[in-house]
Amino acid sequence: MKALLLCLVLSVAYGLQISDKVTPIAKVIEMLKGMKEKGQKEKADEVETFTQFAAWCHDVDLTKNMDIKAANAKIDGLAADIDKFESDIARLNEEISSLDGDVATWEQDRDAATKLRNQEHADYEATHKDYSESIDALERAIQVLKKQDYNREQAAALLQEVALLSHVPASAKRVITAFLAQDSNTEGFMDYQAPESAAYEFQSGGIIDMLEKLRTKFGDELAQLEKEESNAQHAYKMLAQDLTNQIDNATNSRNEKASAKASAEQALAEAKADLQETTASRDADQKYLDETNAICAQKTSEYEARQQLRQQELEAIQQAIDIISQQVAGLGEKHLPGLVQTAFVQLRSGSTSVYQSRAASFIKSKAQALNSRVLFQLAEKMQDDPFKKVKAMIQDLINRLMEEANEEAEHKGWCDTELATNEQTRNTKTQEINDLTASIDKMTADIAELTQGIADLNQEITELDAAVAEATAVRQKEHATNTETIQDAVDAQAAVSQALTILKQFYASAAEATALNQADPTKDMPSTWTTEYHGMQGAAGGVVGMLEVIESDFARLETETKADEESAAKQYKAFMEESAITKTAKTKDVEYKTLEKQNLEGKLATAKTDRENTQKELDAALAYYEKLKPSCVDAGVSYEDRVARRKEEIESLQQALRILNGDDIAV
Repeated sequence: MKALLLCLVLSVAYGLQISDKVTPIAKVIEMLKGMKEKGQKEKADEVETFTQFAAWCHDVDLTKNMDIKAANAKIDGLAADIDKFESDIARLNEEISSLDGDVATWEQDRDAATKLRNQEHADYEATHKDYSESIDALERAIQVLKKQDYNREQAAALLQEVALLSHVPASAKRVITAFLAQDSNTEGFMDYQAPESAAYEFQSGGIIDMLEKLRTKFGDELAQLEKEESNAQHAYKMLAQDLTNQIDNATNSRNEKASAKASAEQALAEAKADLQETTASRDADQKYLDETNAICAQKTSEYEARQQLRQQELEAIQQAIDIISQQVAGLGEKHLPGLVQTAFVQLRSGSTSVYQSRAASFIKSKAQALNSRVLFQLAEKMQDDPFKKVKAMIQDLINRLMEEANEEAEHKGWCDTELATNEQTRNTKTQEINDLTASIDKMTADIAELTQGIADLNQEITELDAAVAEATAVRQKEHATNTETIQDAVDAQAAVSQALTILKQFYASAAEATALNQADPTKDMPSTWTTEYHGMQGAAGGVVGMLEVIESDFARLETETKADEESAAKQYKAFMEESAITKTAKTKDVEYKTLEKQNLEGKLATAKTDRENTQKELDAALAYYEKLKPSCVDAGVSYEDRVARRKEEIESLQQALRILNGDDIAV
């Protein structure tokens, strides 16, 4: 027991000025009382923390069950909508197919009617010409024959022409043939000079009368032919107009149904996407609820065990106070003061070794030579931190610098490739745009304004994405730093004291008293405890006396860092939500402007579309180039200078390690 007390007193002496009036044993008793007060406070705080945690568990169970119920109802509604949309689409497909068949049939009927009408009209033209020529031939023959002194050869020729007409009846042809054959001699009917009375009889009852009747007959037939043609033309127009109207009406109906089908397909796609998203959200809520209920049950069991353990710890500390006060205090005043003072002097004189001082001086000189902020910060910490911690800190810094060197080398190769590809893309797309621009005469002011608006929105979206990425990187780095700080603070409070036998017995049993709980499923769960509780192990290793000062500092650091982390997380979440809303609005604005622009560009040439598409590709390449510039072009210090400077820093740190190890004394 004396050895344990000596270890405890020496540890206390490391950070405190021991007064002549306050003995080490008295200080131990004072520290144990402090541990008791702290344990009582932590026990009460844990009760309050668990009360808040239990309320949170109840709220999560209530709200998530309501969310899951609402999601299930929405899923049922979406499933019904999907069935209806699919049924509507199938029905519209059948109706569209039927209309397409009708239109095809009517178009075939119209084409057939048009072909028949054209053939009938051609027949009419030929017949009409035949009748017109026949009437003309008859009129010429009648005019010649009515003359008293007609030319016989001319009359014969005309009568022969009439006899050859297709519409002249066979009986009339026989009469004409017989008339022409009355006198086969050269002194035939053509030379016959009839008296006036005979000529009259000839004209009234002879060939002229027959020819006139034929002319009248042909005239009537021609009129009937023209009437029939007019009626046929009118009937064709009526039929064609009726078929055209049916085709137009069916086409309009078909287009309306196609539009309705497209709308139904769009609604179907949106409903399926909404169903998938809602199902995923519901499943995530169910998983969250299941994990939360499991943790809440585990935390409840763990809380009861921790409270029991804390009560046992308080009782053990009180027993230790009673034992040290009644049985150890007198012996300590008699035998321990000299030994403790000697150990205290040795402990203070050895707290900062000569190697550590030389290493700190070496790092400081290198920091001034290289103007290195990293080495300056390390030199300041090396003066005060423990020897082992300095070595670990230097080794960690060397490892981190080497990792940064590897990452930067990889980043340099990636930048070279991306910049070369991006430059080629920008040059190629710029040349394509120049070639296309030469073939386009003009662009309307509305299209130019919309194009600029879309480009501005895309640039804003790109900048917003860059801001989100930057904020995410800063948040991740900040979270990592805060997590490390909190863990350091927690670890700093985890030192364990085994100064007294009764405390050893308690903390040995307390080491297996509670199990480490599983990871929290979400960040919004109220903080409870994240490590196993083994009592106030900060008293282990003889540092009970330092616990009162050191633990309070690290506890405050932990609290402040947690508050900062929570505030930063809330700000980051708000920024991300606002950015998502803004990006959605801008993206929708781009979609609306693009649709309006496409409507205006419906009559523009294909070259205009090609240039627009190429311009978008160039904008994307330029935006990507802007993203590359901060890390690949405008990095400030050249890559070679950074490599050389980092190499010197690493060599300096390695030299400092050798100094600390005593391998290289001459600095």
